[in-house]
Amino acid sequence: MREITDFDALREAMAENSGQPEGPARNARAEELLTAAEKLNIPLAVIEALGHQLKVYNYSSEKGKMFVPFARLLRLWDERPEDFDAYETHSLHWVFKWVSAGMLDQPHIPLASIEKWLGEMEHRYRLAGHSERAVRSAEHSVAAHVGDVARAERAYAAWLAADRDAMADCPACELHGQGWWQAEQGRDAEALELWRPVLAGEYVCAHEPHTALASSLVPLLRLGREEEARSNHLRGVRLVRAMESMRGAYAEHVEFCALTGNEARGLELLAERPAYFTDDGHPQSKLDFMSVVALLMDRLTGLGLGDRQVPGPAGREWTARELAAHAREQALALAARFDERNGTAHVGERARARMARQPLAERLPLGVRSMRPVPPSAPPAGVASPVSSSGQPDLPALLDEARRLSDALLPGAVEAWAVAAEAAEGAELDPRDRAEMADHEAMSLGPEGIELFERAAGLYTEAGDPGEALAARARGAYVRALAGDVDGAVAAVTGPYDEILALYAADGTGIRQTASVVMSRARTLTRRAHGAEGDAAALAEAGAAVRELLALVEGRTGEDVRLAARVAEAQAMLGELAGLAGDLETAAELFARGAAAFVAAGLPWFAVEYEARLASLAHHLGDMAEAERALRAALEHGGPQLEAPGRAQLYLQLAEVVGGRGEAAEAARHALEAAHWADEAGESATLGAWARQQLGGFLLRQERWAEAAEVLESALPDLTAETHGDGAVVQTQWWLGDCLSELGEHRAAAERRLQAAEIARHWPEQHDHATLAHLAGESLGQAGLAAEADRAYARAGDLWRELGNVHGLIRSLRARAWLALRAEDGLGEARGLMADAVRECEAALGAASDEESRQQLVSELGHTHQQFGDLLARYAAEEPEGAAVREVFEEALAQAVRSAAVFASLGDGALHSRTGAELAAARLAADLGRPADAVARARAVLAAYDGHGGPETGHADGEGEAVRARRAEAEQLLRLLTEGRD
Repeated sequence: MREITDFDALREAMAENSGQPEGPARNARAEELLTAAEKLNIPLAVIEALGHQLKVYNYSSEKGKMFVPFARLLRLWDERPEDFDAYETHSLHWVFKWVSAGMLDQPHIPLASIEKWLGEMEHRYRLAGHSERAVRSAEHSVAAHVGDVARAERAYAAWLAADRDAMADCPACELHGQGWWQAEQGRDAEALELWRPVLAGEYVCAHEPHTALASSLVPLLRLGREEEARSNHLRGVRLVRAMESMRGAYAEHVEFCALTGNEARGLELLAERPAYFTDDGHPQSKLDFMSVVALLMDRLTGLGLGDRQVPGPAGREWTARELAAHAREQALALAARFDERNGTAHVGERARARMARQPLAERLPLGVRSMRPVPPSAPPAGVASPVSSSGQPDLPALLDEARRLSDALLPGAVEAWAVAAEAAEGAELDPRDRAEMADHEAMSLGPEGIELFERAAGLYTEAGDPGEALAARARGAYVRALAGDVDGAVAAVTGPYDEILALYAADGTGIRQTASVVMSRARTLTRRAHGAEGDAAALAEAGAAVRELLALVEGRTGEDVRLAARVAEAQAMLGELAGLAGDLETAAELFARGAAAFVAAGLPWFAVEYEARLASLAHHLGDMAEAERALRAALEHGGPQLEAPGRAQLYLQLAEVVGGRGEAAEAARHALEAAHWADEAGESATLGAWARQQLGGFLLRQERWAEAAEVLESALPDLTAETHGDGAVVQTQWWLGDCLSELGEHRAAAERRLQAAEIARHWPEQHDHATLAHLAGESLGQAGLAAEADRAYARAGDLWRELGNVHGLIRSLRARAWLALRAEDGLGEARGLMADAVRECEAALGAASDEESRQQLVSELGHTHQQFGDLLARYAAEEPEGAAVREVFEEALAQAVRSAAVFASLGDGALHSRTGAELAAARLAADLGRPADAVARARAVLAAYDGHGGPETGHADGEGEAVRARRAEAEQLLRLLTEGRD
């Protein structure tokens, strides 16, 4: 840190400090600079250093410190106003607003003092000739803070009625304040309409749209505009995350999480900002923050997670219940201090109301990874648990409900039998009841239930139902196949199959039991066909078994939903076998038929599996419309019965299909759902990462850069080459780099692009490696890292050369030339690199093998000459005049002339490029004192556009606008040149 010895060095140091992150370190440096300024014995130096100190205090958590430098500045103004230049005079009056607002946020400053300062502000603004707009805005803030609605409304009206002048807040800040008041009064729609241009980026400043995005969250939720709320959260939290002074806005994002079922994300946000729990320099924002901490902790406690460890003030561990009590105590104590100062109960009432807010959405998926905290386990949803008059479980009612569900194949049947079995412990049951309990328990156990199926069979036999006993044994045989013992399963099902056919022929059992055994055999044989790798005999035997079932049941289902389900499943099984045989079109048709049969039977949730298979087949066959239809049907038919992993898969496939036809916005919605359900399924690191990666890409395609960046950054930690493939990792880094570049985060963009390039470096095909290295060069250059950028461009150039991509090589050379020009005495290297680009282009042009390639290379040569001329002109314009500089101007003119000639050789297809080069040459000729040459070139441009640009030409708007712009530039240049000659 160099010593400050003169005013210029002081100003340079203050500018450098202004660019540092908000916080105590920047504030401390401002204090050091004030000490240095006082040693210079220059009054304006002290004034500027005080203004700098006041500014950094205001934009930090130590806002309370700004009153001292302001008081000193005001004293200096009163004593010697002539020491202030125009800028510092303006600044002094400007910060009156900061001080007025800052006093409101400090409960130790009496309300009478605040009113006095408000009067002082009004008096000084009037003396300086300023409008009362800023004064009325400040008065409105005072009235709103103490809860004087009548006065606040009067001041609000006067604020809007007064003229805007140099002291008025910027439009973005004014609109935020006006919208805030409308929302406070319950006028959410009006608030959002006021904020609309700020949220859209039409008005921006240092703290906007940051605060408007945060303030909009609850109003949007109250209006049911959840998609906008989600978007504003992802955009807004990214803006405020690194800004220490924005604790109040940050609190609104935590509040949003608490109100939308995103408690885990709220905890993550708290963990990112531990200092916010204890920073005392701005009591109002601490009150806001502790209020929403209490809200979030109460929400967790209400979910049964009061004992969960959570981030809190340093020095100890906190549970959610403990932090809730601490935060509420802190918030109410701060509110009480404000209310005591104000003489009203308004601040405390607002804080209590905020802490008592109820969720506005059960769960609003955000797309970023954030698992919902899981409360203690509860009984399965939808399972009836009737009790008798004695308060004990009503076993007969439980058995009736379980039979109703299982007979109708309704969801929850297995769970209902489990509840009945638990209630039946120790009770005397007949064999039939015990058989059905064992049978359904076996169904719930999968491969582990084989022995239990045998036990159920024995109980059915004891109950006098030999057909159901055989069905239980056959079910056990099929489960054996699922466990991998296919041959044993085929052997095990043969006996029950032979016996059931004989029993059915003798009228010893019904069609339902017979169909159950025949179906188990068909399932088992189909399972064997899967493992037979296209064995024709196995396929034929399985097909015959399925058709046997259809022959048994078709036309005889009546009102029996179980038999209708057998027919539907048999159709789908035939589809499965057709697929194994390679007949995909027939397989798709049969899957569709089976799914439709399930829906017709009133069992749509059984159709989901086959609609999903149909979608995959249709996708494979290139029938994207059918794939989309099937996926939508599967999601619709699955309803609440569709489990989270399956729902995530279906949404992800639907996102891919919809995105493939260019509907990025709809595809993003499906990918968002996929990410949400993957998280719910506990598959965040696998399926969830895929979904987030896709979601980020779809958001990027909509140019929603901040949202895409948040989502992609959330996906990256889970994406691995082993699980997802290194292509997915590279694509995610690439997309993220693009987002960060658009957001102006160039250093971070370069890091992502370099990381992706390092992976792509090992791929056999090197085009992606070259492209990423080139993009990294762009980002490094924009980040001011010239040496690193040059190395990246050089790496890209080498790769372009190896790939035979002359266009990439030429552009990398041109980019390096511009970087070289930044260095001291860099003209020689820059000139050499541009000359290399010209030579490479000319050499490739000489070797061009077809007319299309030749035309493209001619255009590249024209642009290279044009950039060469621009580079030389840039250098000459920044150097002192002299013979050497004139020579550079001459060289620049020569390059511009060559560029125009090259473009002219391409005819009308390069008309705008040619006229741009002609205008550049005209300007250079004028600078060199050759007006006749300049006039001739400007007139040549006008002549080139004869018949262009008018409404009668039929040009597209963009084309016509380009023509009009070129003509206007040429006409302006002609006026300047002819006026000079006159």
